[in-house]
Amino acid sequence: MEQKKDNTEEKILNAAREVFVHKGMDGARMQEIANEAGINKALLHYYFRSKEKLFDAIFSKVIEFAFPGFANIISEETDFVTRLGKFIDAYFEMLLTHPFLPGFIIKELNRDPSGLFKLIAKYGFNPDFVLKEIEQAMDRGEIKRMDPRHLVINVISMCVFPFAVRPILNYLIFKDDQMAMSAFLGERPEVIKKFVIDSVAIKQ
Repeated sequence: MEQKKDNTEEKILNAAREVFVHKGMDGARMQEIANEAGINKALLHYYFRSKEKLFDAIFSKVIEFAFPGFANIISEETDFVTRLGKFIDAYFEMLLTHPFLPGFIIKELNRDPSGLFKLIAKYGFNPDFVLKEIEQAMDRGEIKRMDPRHLVINVISMCVFPFAVRPILNYLIFKDDQMAMSAFLGERPEVIKKFVIDSVAIKQ
């Protein structure tokens, strides 16, 4: 019985994710989510009473999985360049596992960013800690002096961009060749690491 419950909840979350990605929070309807999940609306409401609770459940699951891993990498007692490479690998892996995230987040930021901000705050993500770690790496002479905010934004944007504009890249550059697109994304983390680390690391 427990296994069946878990399977139904997983089906609902997957269906909701698909509907939210295509329709956004405002355009999504509970009946449409129920149809996508192959269940009736009453059962959907038994698990999740509102779209908002579904939204929270989807993003909580992703954030709960990703953020502790990021925090552990940043807090490791290794040199900053090593941690930077590990962070890029972990961040890109999260995007490969959840490629819907960038587009959905952009939609929701334009609609109402407060819900996303609350979820991020709930899991204790602290950008000040990250910026401080970058400052300390500069003080130790591991990386070049810079505004740490630029490094954070450069890394995130280089990882996120191919997913945020994937349909455009797929059409214009890869001509709907899904295998070529997948191969490109597979190469991307190493390309980003080399580009970023070569540009910021101070050779000892």
